[in-house]
Amino acid sequence: MNTPPTTLADWLAHCERLHPKNIDMGLDRVREVARRLELRFDCPVITVAGTNGKGSTCAMLEAVALQAGYRPGVYTSPHLVHFEERCRIHGEIVAAGDLVPHFEAVEAARTGGGEAVSLTYFEFTTLAILRLMSQARLDVAILEVGLGGRLDATNVVDADCAVITSIDIDHIEFLGPDRESIGREKAGIMRAGRPVVVSDPMAPDSVIRHAQEIGADLWRFGEDFNFSGDKQQWSWAGRGRRYAGVAYPALRGANQLMNASGALAALEALRGRLPITAQSVRTGLAMVELPGRFQIVPGQPTLVLDVAHNPHSVAALTANLDAMGFFPTTHAVFGAMADKDLAPMLAKVGPLIDRWYFTDLPTPRAETAVALQQKWNALQIVAGGRRQVATSVHANPVQALQAAVDAAEPTDRIVVFGSFYTVGGVLHDGTPRLQAKHLGA
Repeated sequence: MNTPPTTLADWLAHCERLHPKNIDMGLDRVREVARRLELRFDCPVITVAGTNGKGSTCAMLEAVALQAGYRPGVYTSPHLVHFEERCRIHGEIVAAGDLVPHFEAVEAARTGGGEAVSLTYFEFTTLAILRLMSQARLDVAILEVGLGGRLDATNVVDADCAVITSIDIDHIEFLGPDRESIGREKAGIMRAGRPVVVSDPMAPDSVIRHAQEIGADLWRFGEDFNFSGDKQQWSWAGRGRRYAGVAYPALRGANQLMNASGALAALEALRGRLPITAQSVRTGLAMVELPGRFQIVPGQPTLVLDVAHNPHSVAALTANLDAMGFFPTTHAVFGAMADKDLAPMLAKVGPLIDRWYFTDLPTPRAETAVALQQKWNALQIVAGGRRQVATSVHANPVQALQAAVDAAEPTDRIVVFGSFYTVGGVLHDGTPRLQAKHLGA
């Protein structure tokens, strides 16, 4: 007889064994277990979907809510290092032990009350975190969609306000081959008569059309809200409200103004239930933190960490790197999933990279370091080999980072990107080694 799970690690291992698929699109199974759990929220719920910018938008919503004196809860995925990072209550990551009773409750609901329900790892863990949040006396719940929207496990909760960030091609095997198909899936988090904020300035027609068809209260970038700015500060204007002279968000990158604009529109749409002051907006955006989103680690050489893992986010990363100014040499630690559109990612950032350190990742979905190196070499052949770039392969992100550190001069730049596994691997063990070099150890 198997020993029942008692720790969070035990429960996560149990979840991994329950279902034959990592992803099994559909809400019927999740909805049934949520019904058995009597899952409900007594506070406003903001659900955030999109290809890129979801995590940043959630972090900004949380930061402003905290500064306004509210008690927010956030569910986000995936995590960088520890599973507990997926849930924050009142700005603090939940303790592993606090999650265990909710895993137990999901298991009891899953196996009791009739026929046992099979749940994927993501579905089971999402229900456990949602149950914890529902009982945490929150003022606002902020939920990041994992994949798509319409059939994502988070969609068992009716959003009081939906936010749809930038939409691009990703996960085509589940969401469809083009932006219209993908937009249709993201639009599934909308609810009739309730606000939906679309912060993508060129949103697919399918998103706008669905909002109109179901009678959602559509807040559209460029029409219902907008931003303007100069090098010192920026301003936001929405329906009947304006924030002027706001400092730039603490999260770096030009794309963050788009995310901030969507977050402010969502808060404005919920003003009747969640009033926010101008000062809480200014302070919250100035203090927001989110590891791995164009995160610059202080010291020499400069270290940039970014979870950019599709062509759209790599294009934003490239623009942000280009805006940093001159560095004699840029070293890139890169590991990515095999199902990503890797060629345009490599081609886009390639002109800025002087030395590649390709890395294996600890998941079967990952492309091997050798295959990444081969894809890069093939691109160079197509380009005529006009520029010689050194490459190497490594067993894991820590070893790749260490090789980059050993080769880099103090005035150089190292960028680590391509996957949550890549950045997470460095944050887990590699950053202290780099910091030791920074300190001259």
